Amino acid sequence: MSKYKSIDFANDNREKFIAMRRDLHQHPEPGWLEYRTAAMAADRLTALGYDLKVGKEVVKADSRMGLPDEAVMKAAMDRALKEGANPKWVEAMGYGFTGMVATLHFDNKGPTVAFRADIDSNDVMESQDDNHLPVKEGFVSQHAKAMHACGHDAHLTMALGLAEYIATHKDGLHGTFKLILQPAEEGVRGAKSMADAGVVDDVDIFFGMHIGINKDIAGCLACLNNGFLATTKMDVTFKGYSSHAGGSPELGKNALLAACTAALNLQAISRHSKGNSCINVGVLESGTGRNVIPDRAYLQIETRGATGEVNDYICKRAYEVLNGAAAMYENEVEIKEMGSAPACINSEDLAKAVQVIAKDLGIFKDVPLVNEGGGSEDCAYFLERVIGKGGRATYMILGSAIPAPHHNPKFDIDEKDMINGIAFTGALVESYLQGSK
Repeated sequence: MSKYKSIDFANDNREKFIAMRRDLHQHPEPGWLEYRTAAMAADRLTALGYDLKVGKEVVKADSRMGLPDEAVMKAAMDRALKEGANPKWVEAMGYGFTGMVATLHFDNKGPTVAFRADIDSNDVMESQDDNHLPVKEGFVSQHAKAMHACGHDAHLTMALGLAEYIATHKDGLHGTFKLILQPAEEGVRGAKSMADAGVVDDVDIFFGMHIGINKDIAGCLACLNNGFLATTKMDVTFKGYSSHAGGSPELGKNALLAACTAALNLQAISRHSKGNSCINVGVLESGTGRNVIPDRAYLQIETRGATGEVNDYICKRAYEVLNGAAAMYENEVEIKEMGSAPACINSEDLAKAVQVIAKDLGIFKDVPLVNEGGGSEDCAYFLERVIGKGGRATYMILGSAIPAPHHNPKFDIDEKDMINGIAFTGALVESYLQGSK
């Protein structure tokens, strides 16, 4: 028996939690379409005695970004019902309101502690190779062009494991525990809508966590991440005028050339002296035939910056380049912001306290204070809001021996790290609800 009850709890329920994660892995749902996923979580949390707020209660409609169209959402709702989702929850969270907050209130003698997990999948076709563990073990994705290629199936499983541990070990706990399940992290589209709805405005201590990241830190726990960048995601459409390339080329207004000019010059934006600054053109689509001057072109681009100031600079210059390219070719240009996130800022004093608990658990190979990872994470909206209102927050990294990078068709996690994550988060949240920190 360990001195930490959460370690025994996680190990005793190991098979149940692995089965849960594998079921989620088989049924991935992209952002704003997580109806089966959310319904399953809602059923479990209700059975554990949590007070549940879902849908429009915790997601601000006007702050959602990158919504699929209604037909796509309706099809995802219908599929979720066919796959056993509780109709009550599908109706409550329908048409892009798949967030929820589960709360256990003990008394007024302790802090409000929150833990956030993201629940969406990636637009990735999962590998069918025989050496890919989900294929070998029979839990490969059953949904075309959707895959849990970033570990969110494990995130939700750890969150539900944590919720069960707190609900079943609540004697002696004080204050309030909030579990925030957030849709649409991929493309950084979902957190702002929940932060704007005020779901963390009463939170004193906030935790977020990501599994995987880098196999070099497999089996380790980093207590904060300062590397996540501020970012803006944009969809851009150039609108020109089509004509015959040989018969009437002077009448054409070439959207493809406008888009290509933009793509090249976006890469030429000067970098910023105050930190990492990036821009990427990931998609360029245009044209219908070799003898037709294209009247439409479509780009997907993103900007990133070490701070909001740096990202705003890159974003402003990108708008200027896009509008300039449109003017050169007499095109109109439509720019839609599809997602965004601020830079990730943590409370170092909280991270240092987390480090003490994680080391004392004795289940990690190493417990560094800081991991300087790249990419972006919209959990930063929650961190920013909690810290801005006087609370403390940190975003942790749970290393795992991933066989392929995040968003790769062969991505996977080592499930023993997920079980350790349940043990760790249980001990962590319990320690703050016991009033010992």
